[in-house]
Amino acid sequence: MQVGFFFWPYTLDLCEQLAERADRYGYAMIGIADTPGNAMDPWVSAAMVARVSRRARVAVCVTNLITRHPAITAAAVASLDHVSNGRAVLGIGAGHSGTKNVGLPKSRASELAEGVTFIKTLLRGAPATLGGASAHLPWIERAPPVFLAASHPQPLQAAGRTADGVFANYGLAADNIRDSQAHIAAGARAAGRADDDIEIWQVAALDCDEDRDAARNKVGAMLAFLAGYVIGDKHLETRGVPEPLRAPLLELRRRYSTRPGEADIRLVQELGLFDYLSRRLSICGNPQDCLAQALAAKAAGAERLMLTVSLACDPVRTVELFGEHVLAKL
Repeated sequence: MQVGFFFWPYTLDLCEQLAERADRYGYAMIGIADTPGNAMDPWVSAAMVARVSRRARVAVCVTNLITRHPAITAAAVASLDHVSNGRAVLGIGAGHSGTKNVGLPKSRASELAEGVTFIKTLLRGAPATLGGASAHLPWIERAPPVFLAASHPQPLQAAGRTADGVFANYGLAADNIRDSQAHIAAGARAAGRADDDIEIWQVAALDCDEDRDAARNKVGAMLAFLAGYVIGDKHLETRGVPEPLRAPLLELRRRYSTRPGEADIRLVQELGLFDYLSRRLSICGNPQDCLAQALAAKAAGAERLMLTVSLACDPVRTVELFGEHVLAKL
């Protein structure tokens, strides 16, 4: 099982420490989130991480097609690939805090598919056109992989049709993994692609601490954030949500913040959603808890985990504890 992590780059020191830990403990990938208003610029941060690390793949996990033109993003990830000596991965998503925090809309599934195809064409060194605008990046020497982050059926299918890989935000339970992989496979088959052509990483929150209660209490803010787009606000019955939890989840969707904090932690508890969301969307607790939950995800069919430590009690210590006590045993 491969494991990576991504984070919100609050400070230079945090970027450097997490880059060093990624290599020290053998994480396969380290990612930087594009979340304006919450953290530093992702491309500056990713370049720093690439210079400090030597082995882990370096992902922008994830940016969007709205706040930067896709041609600019293609040039940026090709530049990061140079800086990292061929370790760059580009993650594209519809937009969550990356667009909402600057007052812009999200991309539709069809727009995501078009954007990924446009970027992949540019990264092969060929000219491409999107929405009437043409671009060409003839200086590119290697095409880094382009992943699509997806949490709903149509974007998951779009990822299967067009992307090199998927950051699947759907949940770690066996039925969640089965359903997300089925949507990706359906998209791949529609495009005449083999399932094995697509690298799937299951996304969840991670908080690992010697104090189990501290980790569980803190992870609520990330659960509210993830639930805001993983669960969504439509067709909850088709997303595997039990009927008694649908109304509370809609209320969470209405009230949570894309600049999360203590209020979101209290909100998850108030609505009685912690147990359900933590089982579906996180690995949290002490190292023994985290090992058991990671092994359960593996048994459920997850081959790769991409874990956000953005709002963990202590992101650096979380990465260390998980690396020491869990990663080696996976």
